[in-house]
Amino acid sequence: MPTPTYHQISEANHRHMNPFSAEKIQLIGEICGLRPEQTILDLACGKGEMLCQWSSRFGIKATGVDSQAPFLDVAKQRSEELNVSDRLSFVQAEAAGYLKENTETFDLVSCIGATFVGGGFSGTLAIMKPARKGSDSLLLVGEPFWLQPPPADANTGWGESSSLESILEQSENADLEIIEMVLANDDDFDRYEASQWKAISDWLHDNPNAAVSQEYSEQMKKRRLNYLRNARSYLGWGIFVLRERCSTSSRTKACTAWRSDSLSLCPNRESAASVPKERPDFRSASSR
Repeated sequence: MPTPTYHQISEANHRHMNPFSAEKIQLIGEICGLRPEQTILDLACGKGEMLCQWSSRFGIKATGVDSQAPFLDVAKQRSEELNVSDRLSFVQAEAAGYLKENTETFDLVSCIGATFVGGGFSGTLAIMKPARKGSDSLLLVGEPFWLQPPPADANTGWGESSSLESILEQSENADLEIIEMVLANDDDFDRYEASQWKAISDWLHDNPNAAVSQEYSEQMKKRRLNYLRNARSYLGWGIFVLRERCSTSSRTKACTAWRSDSLSLCPNRESAASVPKERPDFRSASSR
């Protein structure tokens, strides 16, 4: 049996493979006004938990694309557990390659925490836009951002990030507007990161003589240090809801109709309002 990758092991205890709670995932679905028979394409879908949960609750149909077979195996099993396998399909492919080879369009296109598929936030928006059914279709993008400028030598372990202002600017440059967002808080981040330490530690305990044990141990120690020293103080994360900008009079009527439609079709608007939209803590690093 091939040795699992560090990423596969570290995500073993996660259903949602991002620093986001299950409740906030449901809130995003409510915000988008998801309804039966709507179609969704999720790029880099991981274990497919978001699609499975949304299909079970809202009745959507979806295609999840991911390059890693072990994650897709979990996604397919989960869809069967929730009795939604007839409404979901999971495809093993690189996201950019899949979009080049498939011309099907969707009511909503998402890429949650994986904008590397397009070479960054702007590039990912560019490859997502042609997969929309129309200009009123929604895009969902999960992305990290700086809460405040980090020290020049800070290593968060999360690669390159930008500010919320930069995310807004890149969206507008793509002729899109951010119409909603839900952000992670410290507890969301802690649960995501700390559970990875245990997953790796448990695997190392069970596989002390594996050829990659030392490598994975050092990688885990480095990631844990980077999180506690830098990421927890300086890094935020959120899901942004985007739609083509209503910039002309010819689009005003269509945009107003979409807003009215989404409000009437959101089945749990009251419950959505009851979930607090927690804001990140913008205190200085020294106060955290």
